Amino acid sequence: MTEQLEARELFRAAYENRYTWDKNFPGYTADVTVRQGNETHTAKVRVTENLSAEVSEIDDEQVKQSILEQVREIAIHRIRRSFEETHGKNTFTYGETDETGAVEILMGGKAEGDRYKVRNNEVCLVHRHIHGIVVTINTFGTHHTSEGYLSHRYHSVYHDVKTGELKGESEFEDNYEQVDNYYILTQRVIQAIEGDKQITTEFTFSNVTLLQPAVV
Repeated sequence: MTEQLEARELFRAAYENRYTWDKNFPGYTADVTVRQGNETHTAKVRVTENLSAEVSEIDDEQVKQSILEQVREIAIHRIRRSFEETHGKNTFTYGETDETGAVEILMGGKAEGDRYKVRNNEVCLVHRHIHGIVVTINTFGTHHTSEGYLSHRYHSVYHDVKTGELKGESEFEDNYEQVDNYYILTQRVIQAIEGDKQITTEFTFSNVTLLQPAVV
């Protein structure tokens, strides 16, 4: 498949428009409250300057792992990597344009089989193969900052790459606050969809404090 340079540049612009933390990000600490049904749990989180995550002051191991999973996922998406570092081994061609004006980008090379949609200089659909699972994420709303956009409302579906079996489906709503020079997630509401049931879990991060930069 011949690469279309216009498709590469369209995707590059949207990729570089994402909000990420710069190399001076010092890390942070926060209190976290988790609510699911009638249960409420509290803990403390710490994200270091190299974006490793820790959860403390909680005994429930299952809830602790759930918090850790969210904090790690948040940090992974804030890592700043150049376009060439992430997509240098991929090729890009146009797919279809949908009724909303979103342009489909089909991937070749290392990411063969993945696809994205770009609208208004933002990635509004991600369809990726990750460790035997096909992840499809549609984004319906974003936060805008002077340094790029952050996803606000989005829907994720997970299928087995071989069988096509549905492995999970969730709706997310994320809210951020600016702490000094950085935007930090302060609330994430997840509605896990299981058949006709919806299980809502709310993570609230408060008392967010940036760590002091390491002295060189």
